[in-house]
Amino acid sequence: MFRRLLDLVSAVDQRNQGVALAEDPRLATAALLVEAAMMDASFEASERQRIESLLERRFELEPGEAATLIERAAEQVESSSQLFGFTRTVNDHFDHEERVGLVEMLWQVVYADGVLDDYEANLMRRISGLIHVSDRESGAARKRALTQLGIEG
Repeated sequence: MFRRLLDLVSAVDQRNQGVALAEDPRLATAALLVEAAMMDASFEASERQRIESLLERRFELEPGEAATLIERAAEQVESSSQLFGFTRTVNDHFDHEERVGLVEMLWQVVYADGVLDDYEANLMRRISGLIHVSDRESGAARKRALTQLGIEG
C-alpha cells in the first residue's frame, strides 16, 4: 500500500512538472512546432532545422538553446495527448499578432518537407481554432510561409 501511495505522489509530481513546463511560452511554442513536425509520423532533419531556426529568431536563442528546447518539447509532446495545455499557454502569453505569427511558423514546419499531409492540415485547423486565429488569417499566414520557403501554393 505504501508503494502505491509513493507511485501516486510521483505521478502527481510528474503531471505538475509537465503543467509547469507547459506554462513556459517558449516551450509551448516549441511543443506545437514539434507536434506539427511529428504529425506525419516522421520528424525529419529538415523539420528540426526549420524549428531550430524559427525558435532562434522568435525568442533570440543561441543554437544550443534552441536544440535543448526542442528536446524538452519533444518529451512534452510524447507524454501529452492534448494540445490544450500548450495552446492555453500561447493564448495566455501571446497577443493576437503573435498568435498569427505562430501559425505562420507552424505552416513553415508542416511544409518543411515540401508536402502537406492530411493530418498536418487537420492539426493546423485545430491549433488555429484553439488559439483564436481565423481561417482567413491562417490562409494568409500559409501563403507567407510558402513564399518564404520558395514553394508555389
